[in-house]
Parts: sequence; structure tokens; C-alpha cells
Amino acid sequence: MTFKYSFAMAMAAMTLASTALAGANDYVFEPLAAELKQGDGVTVAVRLIHKPSGKPVADAVIFRTRIDMAPEGMAEMESSVEAIPAGEPGVYAFKTDLSMPGLHLFSIAAKVQGEKETVIGKVVFKAVK
Repeated sequence: MTFKYSFAMAMAAMTLASTALAGANDYVFEPLAAELKQGDGVTVAVRLIHKPSGKPVADAVIFRTRIDMAPEGMAEMESSVEAIPAGEPGVYAFKTDLSMPGLHLFSIAAKVQGEKETVIGKVVFKAVK
């Protein structure tokens, strides 16, 4: 076996190994703005990032969202969440009510094309008067 051939085989094996290890932990939801004005009809927006490439992920299928008072996620303080158009690839926006100032925990679950695992995110927003 020549050195060139051995090197090419080693590189191919490393590429396959890194592809096989890809999963839900390779993604993260980040807030577009961590501080939001308290009130009704507030827009909460997050960007889904593929961590290894640093690129936003467009066309994820969001199938579960929830926003609660944080940090413990007080269920009695849950608000409804409605998806709205974001207008930017990789950004997912939602309308919700932030009735009280303080920290709010936004939980989101998504399916990303080509990934078997569900991508789950928890983002903290601060509502201010």
C-alpha cells in the first residue's frame, strides 16, 4: 500500500466516524435577544445553530414549544406559544405573553433533516418592565 493510498483511507475513515457520531448534541438554540419587554404578544426568537459548522439550520420542524417562569419552570405560570414567520433562515419566532417581569424558560423541540435524534433546547429570556 502506498503512503498516498493509506492517507486517503485514513481520511475517509475519519470522515465516516465523525458523520456517524453526529447527533442532537451538535445543535444549539440561541436567543436573538435575551432581554424582552414584558407584555402580551411578545416575539420570542431563537436561532438554531449546527455547532460544528457554526451555520444556522433552516427548515427544522418545530413540534413542541413551551414557555414558563424560570428557573424551575413553574407550570402554573405557563403562557401559550404561537409560531410566526421569522423571515430569516435558521431563525424560529413565536408570539407569547410575558405577563410578569423576570426570567422565563423557553423549551423547544425540533427535528432536523438527516438527524435521527430530536434536538431539544432550553433558552432563558428575561422580561423587563
